[in-house]
Amino acid sequence: MSRHLRKRSLILAGHDTSVALEPAFWAVLERMIAHQNVTLVQLVTQVDATRVPDQSLASALRVHAVEWLQQHIPSQSLKKPL
Repeated sequence: MSRHLRKRSLILAGHDTSVALEPAFWAVLERMIAHQNVTLVQLVTQVDATRVPDQSLASALRVHAVEWLQQHIPSQSLKKPL
């Protein structure tokens, strides 16, 4: 595993699994958890249930985090040049 990834172990649908994401994505997921008042397992279960069959869980979580940020950041902030 890459040194820049952080791994978390979870039990989803009775099965042990682990997900490795960059710390920035874990930070967004933690904000989502606090905002939605759910647990990490509940959030990951929701994302897992809606991902397409050939998409990895890590990829689905990254996309979900970005989409959530896009919905919660004012659109003008997204238009500023880098």
